[in-house]
Amino acid sequence: MAPVSHQEEADMFFNRIVDVRHDAPRVILSRIYDGVGFGAIGDEVLRSLTIARVCEPKSKVATVEYLKRCFREDYRLHQIYRYMDTLYETRREQIQQISVEHTRQLLGGRIGIVFYDVTTLYFETAREDELRSTGFSKDGKTAESQIVLGLLVSRDGYPLSYNIFNGGQYEGRTMIPIIDDFVQRFSLTDFIVVADAGLLSRKNIMLLKQAGYKFILGGRIKKESKTVQDWVLSLEKSPHNLNETVINGDERIIVSYSEQRAAKDRHNRDKGIQRLRKAYSSGKINKRNVNQRGYNKFLVIENDVMVSIDEDKIAADARWDGLKSYITNTDLAAGEVIDQYHGLWVVERAFRITKGTLEARPIFHFTERRIEAHICICFVAYKLYKELERLLRLLGIGLSVDKVLDIAKTVSTVSIRLQDGTISTRTMLKTEEERRIAPLLPD
Repeated sequence: MAPVSHQEEADMFFNRIVDVRHDAPRVILSRIYDGVGFGAIGDEVLRSLTIARVCEPKSKVATVEYLKRCFREDYRLHQIYRYMDTLYETRREQIQQISVEHTRQLLGGRIGIVFYDVTTLYFETAREDELRSTGFSKDGKTAESQIVLGLLVSRDGYPLSYNIFNGGQYEGRTMIPIIDDFVQRFSLTDFIVVADAGLLSRKNIMLLKQAGYKFILGGRIKKESKTVQDWVLSLEKSPHNLNETVINGDERIIVSYSEQRAAKDRHNRDKGIQRLRKAYSSGKINKRNVNQRGYNKFLVIENDVMVSIDEDKIAADARWDGLKSYITNTDLAAGEVIDQYHGLWVVERAFRITKGTLEARPIFHFTERRIEAHICICFVAYKLYKELERLLRLLGIGLSVDKVLDIAKTVSTVSIRLQDGTISTRTMLKTEEERRIAPLLPD
C-alpha cells in the first residue's frame, strides 16, 4: 500500500469533522443561568432571550437572527412577540424569587441592606399612554416618552427587585411602594434602606418610620430648619470631623466635609455663574429668568424693573461648599452610616450596565405587556452578568465580563466521527486567552 500523503491525511481528518460550533458564550451563560436557579423555571425561550441580551443586546428582530446564526436556535419573530405578551404575568414573580434566594445564599443567608434608586428609560417615539409619558429624563431625552424604573439591589450590586412606573411619576413617590411590596413578598426583616437625596422628603421619612424600616438617606442641608442650618455653618470644616445631632425626635443628621467636594462645588458654581454673566451681558436675561432653577437662583429683580446678579447670594452659597449631610434612624456609627451610603454606587453601576452594556434603552416596544417583558428580560440578563462577574473574581481569572465573552466567541467546539462510527466532541482552547477562561466551560 502506498504511503498516505500529508494532503490525503488532512483530507481524511477533515472529512471526519461532522460539526463545528462557536457557542461558548451560550455554554458559559447557560451554566450560570442554571447555577443561579433560573433553569428550574423550565423556560427555554427565556434562557435564549436573556443570554442573547448579554451577548448581543439588539432589537428582537436582530436577536432572532443572532440566535439562529450563532446558536442555531430557530425562533420566529411572531413567536417571540407572543411569548413576550405573557412573560411578565407568568414569570416575573418566580424570576425575582430566584434572584432573591440566590442573593441570600451569596450573602450568608441575610440581605441586611438594600439600595434603592430610580432611572428613566426612553422610547424612540413621543407617543404617550398610561405607562409611557414625558417627564424629567435622566438621559436628557426631553421629546421622547419614557418610563420610570425603580430598582432594589443588595450589597455588591446583586439585583433583588424592580418596578415600572409611569414616565411622569415623581421619583420620590416610587420608593415606598416598591419596598413595601418587596418586604411583603419575600418576608424581609431587620434591614436598612439606603437611598439618595433625590428620594428624601418628610413624607417618605414618615412612611419609612411608620412601617418600622431603618434607613440612611442623602440629606439636603439647605432644606433643613434654620436652627440646623446655623449649626452646620458653625462647624469646623475639616475632612477629619464627622458631626451629628438629633432632629425630629429619633433621627440623626450627620455632616461631613470633603475638600474634593468643595473644589467640585466651587468649579460647578463658577461655570454656572460664568454662563449667567455671559447671558446677562448680552441682554438675554429678563424677569422670566428669575427663579430657583439652577444658577438662576443668583438673579434678583431691583426696583421691580432691572434684573441683576446678586453677589451676596453667591457668597452665601459658597459657605456650603464641601458639606454633605445624611439622615438616618439607625444606631450605626457616623462613619459606618457614610460608608453604607457610599454603597449606592452599586445601583448607579447597575443602571450603567443595564442601560449601556445590556442596551435596555431605547425601548422599541409599544404595548405595555411587551415593555414589561423587555424589562424583565433585562433584569435576568443583569443577574447573569453580575454572577459571571462574581465567578471571574472567585476563580481569579482577572478579566472583565465583556472581555471573557469576546474571547468565548473565538472558541471552537469540534465534533469528529471516529473510525468505529461514534462521535467525539472537543472544545478547542488554542490560545493563552482561551485557556484562561477554561474554568467557565464544562470539563
